[in-house]
Amino acid sequence: MSPDVDLTAPVPGFHPLRDRLLTLDNRLFEFAAERHWPYGQRVLPRLSRSANHGVLWFATAAAMAASRTPRGRRAAARGVASLALASLTINTLGKRSVRRPRPALDPVPLARQLRRQPITTSFPSGHSASAAAFATGVALESPAWGAAVAPLAWSVALSRVYTGVHFPSDVLAGAALGAGAALAVRGLVPTRAGLAPPARPRAEVPALPDGAGLVVVANTASGTSDRLGALRDELPRAEVVECQPADLADELEKAAARAEVLGVCGGDGTVNTAAAVALRHGLPLAVLPGGTLNHFALDLGVEGARDFARAVRQGEAVRVDVGRFSSGKRDGVFLNTCSLGVYPELVRVRERWSHRIDNWPAGVLGALRVLRADRHPLEAELRGETRPLWLLFIGNGVYHRMGLAPGRRLDLADGLLDVRAVHGGRRPALRLLAAAVAGPLTRSPAHAAVQVSRLRISGLAPGTPLAHDGEVTEVAGEVRLEKLPEALTVYRPIPAF
Repeated sequence: MSPDVDLTAPVPGFHPLRDRLLTLDNRLFEFAAERHWPYGQRVLPRLSRSANHGVLWFATAAAMAASRTPRGRRAAARGVASLALASLTINTLGKRSVRRPRPALDPVPLARQLRRQPITTSFPSGHSASAAAFATGVALESPAWGAAVAPLAWSVALSRVYTGVHFPSDVLAGAALGAGAALAVRGLVPTRAGLAPPARPRAEVPALPDGAGLVVVANTASGTSDRLGALRDELPRAEVVECQPADLADELEKAAARAEVLGVCGGDGTVNTAAAVALRHGLPLAVLPGGTLNHFALDLGVEGARDFARAVRQGEAVRVDVGRFSSGKRDGVFLNTCSLGVYPELVRVRERWSHRIDNWPAGVLGALRVLRADRHPLEAELRGETRPLWLLFIGNGVYHRMGLAPGRRLDLADGLLDVRAVHGGRRPALRLLAAAVAGPLTRSPAHAAVQVSRLRISGLAPGTPLAHDGEVTEVAGEVRLEKLPEALTVYRPIPAF
């Protein structure tokens, strides 16, 4: 033996741990190929093909959105966003970083194999990444929907080994990457539970364990039947009054005269009417979302009968700000938004068509009608200067999210009006689009934003439409807007920290 040979030196290309893992990976693959899976041959190859290009997950997201529950829609959107980030990462980094060949198909029965074999590298599994990203994203927003989607995601990941297109480690790495993508999306856009509005200022309200003393007035035009059934189960002694929109104000006044707590079930316009009655009578208000949008209830943290009942049973409530507008002898309140310009006309078109088609398509139709029409901007004097405006938006509290359609408020008692304006120009569609891209707090020739506690607008022509919480009224001359700080007491479940 040559004295120059070092027996302790590592052999080039030989890595004991890596080689052991690869051997284990191959054995697991062969074990899966040799096993008989009940119903697997009939189901798993089809399921694997259905997940190509994310088709299965987009269909699942559409089904979730069709449930018409806010949490289901948010979970679907978060799942799709997580899937998109995972797919982007896999295609730009994952597949190019490790060029691993696909498994040999010899141990896999022909009936299990896919008709069209993938030609990309094996590591990591893109299907598994998409499945894990979608399921994790959904679960972060809604654990209930996540539990429903998880078996489907697990089956898709399993199908990639079953059909012989991936080693088990490919699937595990893809699933880990997908889950990481979902967590990254949550870091960029926190879930609603992670951005719960502050539970302050708290208010002392009666606790009604079985609902006795609560009178709930429900707008039947809002499609509230399922919510009312759940409410009766949760609070059996609560009185529920169902009425048509024309009778809503009268029924709320009657309910306020005999209620210890005034409840309302309906959309934002219905809640607006109830808030005005509760303010006049000095009653706490309990809001059960029952309409299409329900911005106030969702910002409050009440998504359904369970949240509503928990707050009423335990006597949990906060004080919130109320916006107020006045113009001559006409005045009113708003819990969400107030606006002038093209938006009130959009609301009118939406209301005209919403009884024939759903609210969302009616809103799209209204936007198209407004933007395509030949019109002139609104002329108004704002902060001492007369200017043309396509849109003047006033939010009851600061809204957070890019664009002219603000997403939500993180504080319902901040004492501020969120004022945004789109200045006049020849093409309202381009101006509105530019403002939407610029964001809510960006100053530009097309768009401006400011936060104040009161605002005066003058020089308005007679019959100028003003929208408040989805309802439209007409104003003229001068409009004054102000905040009523912490004026309304509202039940809401207080998060446990």
